[in-house]
Amino acid sequence: MNLSHPLRARRTRSSEIDQLAQERLAAEEAKAARRKQETLADVFRSFLHAPSAWVITVLLIAAVTARIPVGDWQLTDALVPVLMVAAFPFTEWVIHVCVLHWRPRTLGRWRIDSLLARKHREHHADPRIRQLVFIPWQTFLWLLPALLAIAFLAFARPGLGLTFLATVGALGLVYEWTHLLVHTDYQPHSAILRAVRRNHRLHHFKNEHYWFAVTTAGTADRILGTYPDPAQIPNSPTAKALHTPQAA
Repeated sequence: MNLSHPLRARRTRSSEIDQLAQERLAAEEAKAARRKQETLADVFRSFLHAPSAWVITVLLIAAVTARIPVGDWQLTDALVPVLMVAAFPFTEWVIHVCVLHWRPRTLGRWRIDSLLARKHREHHADPRIRQLVFIPWQTFLWLLPALLAIAFLAFARPGLGLTFLATVGALGLVYEWTHLLVHTDYQPHSAILRAVRRNHRLHHFKNEHYWFAVTTAGTADRILGTYPDPAQIPNSPTAKALHTPQAA
């Protein structure tokens, strides 16, 4: 049996996909170069229009305001934030992979597909839509009660639970701000932020199966095996259309 023709066809298709992905990234870079570069003040004004930024800020202020009069400061009030900051890159990676990139499934007559996953697919389809960069406000309808339950049921002291909530608020603001920043035309001066931006753009425009970190320069990706050499990874035809079946 002569397999040379199917093999040539697959190679041709792979080459076409690679070229299309490169053209897609080049086009995005060209458009970014033509656009007026944004300042941090410009980005911050966009940040102020995000409902999630206000919800998380209120959570942070409320937790800190309640924590101070409670007192009862102990070593664990320093240990919990340190552990949460250390774990955050991995928490972020798991959420990005397992929740945001959730592939819709059907269980009987039920379709399992969360709002977060749907909005994230829209975000990949057009990464420049600012509203889709942020956590959907509807998510907080269940997330805030869940966080309160964890704070006051999982911790031995009310003060420590409030420390947990304050840390969640701070990390949430860092996440939302960083994610917005790397999706704007702001050109970062920090080497770390430039690396964060580069990695996230690779995730969006080269291959959605890698570079899941958002707030760090690939910390969890390096450890969990999703930080390859970009030159060794094929460009994905579904980076802007997650879970779209590829033609055979």
